Amino acid sequence: MRRSWLIFSQATTVALAGYFVVATLKPQWLQGSLHPAPSLQLATSSGKRPGYAEAARLAAPAVVSISASKPGQPLSEEEEAWLRYHGGSPDEDEPDGPRGTGSGVIVSPEGYVLTNNHVVENATEILIQLSDGRETTAELIGTDPDTDLAVLRIRLPNLPVMRLGEADSLQVGDAVLAIGNPFNVGQTVTSGIVSALGRKQLGLSTFENFIQTDAAINPGNSGGALVDTQGQLLGINTAIYSRSGGSMGIGFAIPVSLAREVMEALIKQGQVLRGWVGVQTRELTPEVLEAFHLPQLRGVMVSGVILKGPAEQAGIRPGDVVLSVGGKTVQNPNELLTTVAALTPGSQAKLEVQRGAERRAFVLKVGQRPRPKAEDNPN
Repeated sequence: MRRSWLIFSQATTVALAGYFVVATLKPQWLQGSLHPAPSLQLATSSGKRPGYAEAARLAAPAVVSISASKPGQPLSEEEEAWLRYHGGSPDEDEPDGPRGTGSGVIVSPEGYVLTNNHVVENATEILIQLSDGRETTAELIGTDPDTDLAVLRIRLPNLPVMRLGEADSLQVGDAVLAIGNPFNVGQTVTSGIVSALGRKQLGLSTFENFIQTDAAINPGNSGGALVDTQGQLLGINTAIYSRSGGSMGIGFAIPVSLAREVMEALIKQGQVLRGWVGVQTRELTPEVLEAFHLPQLRGVMVSGVILKGPAEQAGIRPGDVVLSVGGKTVQNPNELLTTVAALTPGSQAKLEVQRGAERRAFVLKVGQRPRPKAEDNPN
């Protein structure tokens, strides 16, 4: 009996000593035994996550992939660089010539599709694939190289249609999504903000008023959609600024207001009719004012007139400074170009000019602006 008690007391002493050592050096080892384990509660989703999933769900079905067969020889280095700058993606492995890939947006139940002119220019066949997997050939309704826009038509039932938004109410900092088919990998949605508005004189097209965004736009996105957080169309993605061919955070889109005007004209008459007066212009700088002994004024210098054009027939001469057209003042060549283009071909327009120390007015018959060629067209 005494022996058993001795063994018990020694074991208890060793156990207590071990407990105090553990409690002192590793107290966390004892927490599980002293405190009951808390019940495991998993966080559950409320069903709505922050982000732009709803906008993408509404807009993405109306964005299509475009594959355009181009005839003839492979692209030159300059042409390929130009196409990549605009977000196109040339594939020169096609046996019948290069095949350009891009994107488009279905904007009406009748099957009209907005895209870029450079995506389908000179195409012998245009194939369109919808996000639901359907494929069809497209009819080319018309193109407008001056704005780099084109209108196609497809004939399929139950087409998804994107609602047109209001680009005129956009502000720098507004959130936007870019939807397209970059690198021909399949439909992709990227997000960003409007980083600038009214970008001009980029040399991308004749009439420029671009929305600039940092939403990732890559080769193949050309002709795709720039949409707002309600899934409404704000612009047609047209070009990227890139040194590598990939996105560098600077992309440009044609505002939907301009795209709608061009689309309606192409559907109704197959072309966009714009005014033309036949003058070549230059910026009116202080050096020009001094060289021509002109008073201090704001306007556009006429550097040349087209033979037998409206301006030449009305009496406009090189060296004249155009101050206003149809009662609207013009202060730079871009304003003159836009103002003249808005005139109706065949109508009469009054040009107010400064000729030396004399201010004069001329009335001319507005011509129709020719379609652009490789070289720039005058106003």
